[in-house]
Amino acid sequence: MQRLTVAGRLIITVVVLGALYFGFRYFAETHPPLTPVATASVAGGSATSPGNETAPASAADQPGGGPAPSAAGGGPRPAFAYEAPAPVGGHLKGVVELGASGFNSFIVRLDGQKNWKLEKAEFGNSLVMENMASDADVRQGLKAYIGKMLDYGVGGRDIHFVVSSGALKASGTQKIVQALKSLHYVVNTVTPEREGVLGLRAVLPAAYAGKAFVVDMGSSNTKISWLAGGQPKSVETYGAKYFEQSTTDDVVANDVKAKAQRVPAGLHATCFIIGGIPFELAKKVRQGKERFTVLDAPSAYQLDNAKGKAGVNIYRAVAEATGCQQFVFDWDANFTIGYLLTLPN
Repeated sequence: MQRLTVAGRLIITVVVLGALYFGFRYFAETHPPLTPVATASVAGGSATSPGNETAPASAADQPGGGPAPSAAGGGPRPAFAYEAPAPVGGHLKGVVELGASGFNSFIVRLDGQKNWKLEKAEFGNSLVMENMASDADVRQGLKAYIGKMLDYGVGGRDIHFVVSSGALKASGTQKIVQALKSLHYVVNTVTPEREGVLGLRAVLPAAYAGKAFVVDMGSSNTKISWLAGGQPKSVETYGAKYFEQSTTDDVVANDVKAKAQRVPAGLHATCFIIGGIPFELAKKVRQGKERFTVLDAPSAYQLDNAKGKAGVNIYRAVAEATGCQQFVFDWDANFTIGYLLTLPN
């Protein structure tokens, strides 16, 4: 190397580097690198890479990508493609459900054939709990609340108020009832049986009258209703706050099963379900803005609060008693809309 010229040394260096380059390239092509395998995160329930990036979910986990468990837990959750008939013309009517802690309000367009469409809904509007302790406070709050419905285009005579069966004994509800009467509004009260019948009227499509039943799960009670020979039937059982009376899950489940078993076997194919806890369950699986959402099996839901767990217990009991494979949540229907459907055009 001492006797080599500078040019000779450069030539040798280039040759050596070239040999190393082509040798490394050959090795890389014949021995591809190992790809790290994504690991499942036990705490989060999702597949994650070492860089904490969430891996793609399976087809069944993607929205619309695959079937979910049925309500009875024995197969895929079927799709529900029913579309409710839209009203032709018609006019606006408003109805407000009164509860101890606030209001749920609904504005619907209703035609002469009793076809209806929900135009606007507000849930959980509290009037009593927002520093409106006096009668004057409640009265003023009601005026503002009614004013919003009037501004939307609902006529004063087309605004109706209904007290749910579970809220009749609440002191806050009675205060609101008296304030409404002072404003010359009629407040309608319903029994649990009547509430179940009204829910049936709003929720059960005519096309499903002979093959489905309805469950309305409230906080104070749950109503199970169906049609028998064209006549509505309704039974009452525990609501999702039964734990406040220290009632055990088993006692509730047994009562729910006994009541659900009264539903004729020919109606067990589909159950239309509404209420606060079904609303929470439907939120987890809703596809876009669909009106009807098929719920997952009760075993698929792990709610972390007492009311949620109680509601799932009721849901499970109905599913086990009837073997129903399809529980369909209706995002628009409410028993108070059923009340509107009983009124003359």
